[in-house]
Parts: sequence; C-alpha cells; structure tokens
Amino acid sequence: MPESHTYTHGNEPFSIRTAVSSDGDALAELDRDTWSTLHAVTPKPQPPYSPFFDDRHRPEDFLVAETAGGPGPVGYLRLVPPTPLACNTHVRQIQGLAVADRARGKGVARGLLRAAFAAARAEGANRMTLRVLGHNTPARALYESEGFVVEGVLPGEFFLHGRYVDDVMMGRSLDR
Repeated sequence: MPESHTYTHGNEPFSIRTAVSSDGDALAELDRDTWSTLHAVTPKPQPPYSPFFDDRHRPEDFLVAETAGGPGPVGYLRLVPPTPLACNTHVRQIQGLAVADRARGKGVARGLLRAAFAAARAEGANRMTLRVLGHNTPARALYESEGFVVEGVLPGEFFLHGRYVDDVMMGRSLDR
C-alpha cells in the first residue's frame, strides 16, 4: 500500500497517497465529473471512454486524495518530469489537478499541491512548473497563494468555445 499522509481542513480529514492501478475507474469518473470549460482544452469525454491509466499516464504519477467517509477519491494531481531530458531532471510539472465538487473549499487542492512539493523534493527536484488557462482565476489564485508566479504567457494559444484563451506558465522554487 502506498504511503499515505493525513490532512485536516475544518472538521473533515482527508488523506493523500500515490495512486494504484485499481484507482483507474474511480479517477476516470472523477475526471469526467469535474470536466469544465474553465480548465479543459479537450472536448467533454464521451463513451466509449479511454482507460484513465496508460503508458503515458501511470498510477505512480498521480497523488490521490480521499476522505474517511468515502466513497472514492475526492481529488487527484498528476506530477511528472516535464521532459525525458537529463538536463531538467530537477523539475517536476503538474499536468492535471481535479477536486470533486463535494470536496471543494475543504483544502484538498492545497493539500495535493503540498504533497506534490514534498514528493518532488523527495525525488531530488528543486523546481515545479504548471500551465493554466488564463481565464481560470480560481486555480491561478490558488497557485499564487502557494508560491507560483507567472513566468510566461502564450496569448490566444487555444481557441476554446468560440474564443481565444491564453496559456499561462507558472513556476516556483522548491527550496523553501
């Protein structure tokens, strides 16, 4: 069983652990349930659904948040090296973060971020990056409150739902 860490926000504790292959169906359902034009650059998933885990999306790349009361995961974060190049093995990149509606505002996303910082440091990383859509104000505010800063903007990088949307690159040091 993967190592688990418990966090508490308000009265509801939740734990964060590394995903296992049996989490695939539940994480896929969470992913579909949280799909939104606020953050998605791909169309809304439609059946038949692809497996959540594949060669590029391995269970060990995901942190999973769960509450004691269940049912199922209430959030996940995907943390990976941004490239296979040896020259940037010191960097980890967040490539997906989702929190179930029932767990929003309870510190789950913040807990996942902090667990990702610890996991990245444990792997020897000293920097973390991510990309977020320019109009995703809630996510940008969360990331900024956790030390991320805007390091670049690709104006109009995506054409989503009839309008151009900026792609914002953010990063932070893990030295603190």
